[in-house]
Amino acid sequence: MKRTLFLIICMVLGLVTYAQSHGSLKIEQDDRIENLISKQRVIYKMDSSFSGYRVHVFMEIGNEALQHAEEVQKQFQKDFPDIPIYLTYSEPYFRLRAGNFRNRVEAEQCLRRIKPKFKEAFVTADMIYRPKVY
Repeated sequence: MKRTLFLIICMVLGLVTYAQSHGSLKIEQDDRIENLISKQRVIYKMDSSFSGYRVHVFMEIGNEALQHAEEVQKQFQKDFPDIPIYLTYSEPYFRLRAGNFRNRVEAEQCLRRIKPKFKEAFVTADMIYRPKVY
């Protein structure tokens, strides 16, 4: 009984292996799928942002806030030329946030570099830019 079962299993495995190595597979795809993929590529290129983290460096409100933000931005770029920094306005605050980090660990590593020069810096969730795909 065991021997018969063993022979049957060997034959089935042999047939499956033969079919996989000598067979062919033809995939037919609906044209609408390629259409959707093309549309998704266009959307991806237009909106290249997604949820991530940045290091919050500066926030101020008032008449001189923009001028102060630009001064801090120039100083930051001088001190950390390898880290991108973004000036944004969200009523009523001007903000400076640095980096494009996919996870909090990367943002915390950057914060450790920045903290000695910018004591008030902290990590915050933000919309970040996707890396360029070539």
